[in-house]
Amino acid sequence: MRTIILPVLSTLLGLLRSRTLLHLEILALRQQLAMVNQTSRKRPRFRKRERLFWVWLYRLWPGCLQTLQIFKPDTLVRWHRKGFRLYWTWKSRCRRGGRPPIAPEVRELIRMMSRDNVGWGAPRIHGELMMLGINVSQATVAKYMVRHSKPPSQTWRKFLNNHVKEFFNGLAIAPAKIKPVEIRCLATAG
Repeated sequence: MRTIILPVLSTLLGLLRSRTLLHLEILALRQQLAMVNQTSRKRPRFRKRERLFWVWLYRLWPGCLQTLQIFKPDTLVRWHRKGFRLYWTWKSRCRRGGRPPIAPEVRELIRMMSRDNVGWGAPRIHGELMMLGINVSQATVAKYMVRHSKPPSQTWRKFLNNHVKEFFNGLAIAPAKIKPVEIRCLATAG
C-alpha cells in the first residue's frame, strides 16, 4: 500500500511544482545514478568535480537535500561549508597592499632623534625628517618613537628648584616697590 501511495502523492506534488524545480530534481537523480554506476565499490568515493556539482546544485536549489539517496544531506552541507571557508580564506589572503614598509635606517633615525631630544614630539621629529627629505607620516613617526619613562616636561620639584631663587629675590625687591597703605584709625568721639 505504501509503495503505491508515495509515488502517487509525489506525482501530484510534481504537477503543482514549477518545471525548473522538476528539471533540477531530475538532474540530481541522474547525477546520483551516474555516480553509482561509475563505482563498483559498496561505498562510492566522490571526486572534486562531483562535490562541486552538488555544492552548486545546493546553492541553486536547497531542496535537493530531499532527493539525496547515496549520501547524507549533512555531508552535502559539510562540503558547502568547507567550500565557503576555503573561498573566504582565499579572498582574505595576505596580498602586498597598504602602506609600504619603512627602511630600518629610517626607523633607527627616528628612535635616535626621539632618544636624544626628549622634549620633541612626533610633529617636531616629522618636520625634521621632512627637511631631510625623508617622507614618512606623522603617525609612523609616533609609532617608532622611543617611549620615555619620565615625562618630557619638567616636574614640579625641578620647576621649584629652578625658580626658587627668582621667587626669593622677588620678595627682597618687592617691599621697596610697595607703597605703604595708610591705615586710619577712627577714634570714637566720646
